[in-house]
Amino acid sequence: MIRVTYRIETDGCIEAMAAKIAADQSTGTFTELPGETEALRARHAARVERIEPLEDATSPGFPTASPGPFHRADVTIAWPLEVIGTDIAALMTITVGGVYAIRGLTGVRVMDFDLPDAWSVHPGPQFGIEGSRRLTGVAQGPIIASIIKPSLGLSPAETAGVVQMLCEAGVDFIKDDEKLMSPDYSALRARVDAIMPVIHRHADRTGRKVMYAFGISSADPDVMMRNHDYVARHGGNAAVVNINSIGHGGMSFLRKRSRLCLHAHRNGWDILTRHPALGMEFRAYQKIWRLLGVDQFQINGIGAKYWEPDESFVRSFGDVTTPIFSERDRALPVVCSGQWGGQAVETYRRTGGTLDLMYLGGGGIHGHPNGPAAGLRAIRRAWAAAAAGETLDEASRDHPDLAAALARWGVPAR
Repeated sequence: MIRVTYRIETDGCIEAMAAKIAADQSTGTFTELPGETEALRARHAARVERIEPLEDATSPGFPTASPGPFHRADVTIAWPLEVIGTDIAALMTITVGGVYAIRGLTGVRVMDFDLPDAWSVHPGPQFGIEGSRRLTGVAQGPIIASIIKPSLGLSPAETAGVVQMLCEAGVDFIKDDEKLMSPDYSALRARVDAIMPVIHRHADRTGRKVMYAFGISSADPDVMMRNHDYVARHGGNAAVVNINSIGHGGMSFLRKRSRLCLHAHRNGWDILTRHPALGMEFRAYQKIWRLLGVDQFQINGIGAKYWEPDESFVRSFGDVTTPIFSERDRALPVVCSGQWGGQAVETYRRTGGTLDLMYLGGGGIHGHPNGPAAGLRAIRRAWAAAAAGETLDEASRDHPDLAAALARWGVPAR
């Protein structure tokens, strides 16, 4: 069986609404059908398996003329595997696509997918946590990463200069900003031609190859694969993929042919999730992308610069590191969005004391008052403090760069 949990809200009867979803999204429609026999329903109809009532709401998630009250519940509905199979388009069409259109709902949110072992046919991550460590040469501790800043506007030669500076400062991973793909002023191939010699020279000199993720996304899968191949031919080992922009089909096409570590940016996820009564929980969303082959997953962070609260980040961290079918399908969590080291201690505490993560600083490295190299040193000292059980104030006493970062940005409020 394939099980989907929804959080539904209605001014009517929860049990009747759950039964309506199960019927409308499987064998039924708005009226009785002569061909919908008991035998057919027994084979193919979806069934309501569980209803967990939640506290009533005083105002609706969707606009309605009803004064309420608005009843809420988490409802789990199960479909026979033979109805959906293992196709992601079928799953999204049958269990997700039509649910939002059902009359009588004042709120509906997809909370989770519970997929049977048959779904392990999907490839999952090619590299994941272990492969990311192997490729970056970071056997333990957080993988310290940075983003090219300014996000847009630098020429390939100027970008290569930033890369050289970050390599010399000791960064483990660098990525294109998700907004940077192949604009006229910085075409992807010109960027690869400028950056990869810097990466190779640094590796020849130090024995350590910094991972660089190039933005290869395109709505045309053939263009995206040509981008991928150009990066791989020139010794690159990673790519930034804007997963919502390329879609499930694009990701499947890429993963089947990819030789690169795929770093997923989830821009656009907020459209699906920001309204609390509508959309899709990250727990459900990320499972599909991991099955399709995401190796590294950006999930914001503590004290993020965007809207997402800390509690949502902590849940997301747990989601991407929880196996679906095996340890191999875990993705490397990428902690990002306004991170500069001040969040390291709290991140370490709230995520259970793990160092299996990438810590990605953009402005928090490039905007450090003593320069980007100091920004990197400050982040490394902050993470050493977190692992040692020190406070940031204690750690900053013997580390001027961390002290300067604290003086500039302060410790984020919890």
